[in-house]
Amino acid sequence: MPSVLEALHCLRVAITVFDAEERLVFVNEHFGYLFRSLPPRVELIGLPYEELIRLELAGGEIAETMVAADAEDFIARRRAQFTTGDYRPRDIALADGRIVEIKARRAASGGWIALWTDVTAARHVLGRLENAIALSADAFAFFSGKDTLILCNGEYAALNQAETPEELIGQSFAELVCRQAARGLIASSDGPWIERCIDLHSRPAGAMTAEAASGTAYLMRDRATGDGGRVVVFTDVTEHRRVEKALAEQTRTLDKTRRALALSEAEASRQATYLADLAQRLDRTAAEADTTKTTLLRTMSHELKTPLNAIIGFSDLLGSLAENIRPEQVKEYAGLIHQGGKNLLRLINQILDLTRISAGRYELRPAALDAGSLLWCAKDAFDAAARKKNIVLDADGCPVGLLVQADENALTAMINQLLDNAVTFTQEGGVVRLSAGRHADAIRIGVCDNGPGVAPGDLERILKPFEQGGRGTADHSAGAGLGLTLVKALCDMHGGTLKIESVPGQGFAAAIELPAANG
Repeated sequence: MPSVLEALHCLRVAITVFDAEERLVFVNEHFGYLFRSLPPRVELIGLPYEELIRLELAGGEIAETMVAADAEDFIARRRAQFTTGDYRPRDIALADGRIVEIKARRAASGGWIALWTDVTAARHVLGRLENAIALSADAFAFFSGKDTLILCNGEYAALNQAETPEELIGQSFAELVCRQAARGLIASSDGPWIERCIDLHSRPAGAMTAEAASGTAYLMRDRATGDGGRVVVFTDVTEHRRVEKALAEQTRTLDKTRRALALSEAEASRQATYLADLAQRLDRTAAEADTTKTTLLRTMSHELKTPLNAIIGFSDLLGSLAENIRPEQVKEYAGLIHQGGKNLLRLINQILDLTRISAGRYELRPAALDAGSLLWCAKDAFDAAARKKNIVLDADGCPVGLLVQADENALTAMINQLLDNAVTFTQEGGVVRLSAGRHADAIRIGVCDNGPGVAPGDLERILKPFEQGGRGTADHSAGAGLGLTLVKALCDMHGGTLKIESVPGQGFAAAIELPAANG
């Protein structure tokens, strides 16, 4: 039994056990990391759940938006998770910006077991996903493993004649398809079309075209997600359909086809001449431009066009070969599109962050953060990528309890960037070590690898925007050259420093030094 209790105390999830009178009978050590103002866990044993909630409020742990000026109502809503039998997970926003999810279940003894998990990063990811699909011109819908709608954007709501996405949440895919057909949103509203949609929805991935009563044509793509859910995307392809019909009309007579081809060839020749002339003028202009501006233009052109070409090219293939393409090809193309989108989003986010920092509009919200916990979270996030390359992520040098004064989002971004570089550039079978320690009045957070390294002469240069390692540094020359620049800028904003060291062939080491939190 002691070994079981010791294992529970090692978990990075808080566990609490209450008896039938809602009195606390067990709590593991991680509970203290979530609520740092509360007394030691041994002093909490025997307290009612309501008293624990009042201690959270008294210690300033709970965000004001959760209480809404009525503490008693907040307490009643928290207790209802036990007393009413509504065991759905509940999110609680903390005053320091973290979000804790509470899951409760009735125990066989008549009491309750509750799990407390820090889901801040997951909720932030979900928020970014919601923002991303809200900006998309396509209609996005995500379905749970039970095939009920859990997330969609405004375009999908409009497609279903709903005023807001929330109006559709909870409906099944079959209900939504019947809704589209019943409201005349799809011209082919008969049984076979509905059956085709449901059949497509049951496959690993696939695509089909649909036409609304208004004449708008959509490419409907449906595929399973890794968590057992589904994602459905409607893309407006009306213009493509119109072009296809126009070409079909032109091919009815041979004379019209020949004239169209002749005109197309002449136009193509004219365009080629114009583009060649334009390219020459652009080359002359680029040669006369400032070196920094030239670097920026060339880098931005390459880094933006590469993922965009992948996204556009493979999505065109999916659209044109939708009826004949095999599921494994769809999966491959979708993976390439997804990777291109991730690369493009990363570059845009880096540029936006550097722009905000340069303009003085990047707002920091410093708080006391556990450096070791953040490093362990980062390790968990990159474990899958490391395993693909047989790379060992060693976090044994990351003790918990070292408090650093920093903005959580900014520090997480710095750690993730350094760890992403290390995993990307370390060869298969390598080792990446994470560390945290105190140095005078600062906390040093380190990430080092045994990859190919960087030449000593390049160390100062690669900290500048759009600068990369030389050709002799293998993988360290990849990327747009903004990652270390952004890390250094965020360190400077915190009053800290970024130190990098490397020996070619012996690895690369980066260390962030930030002020330690008082106390």
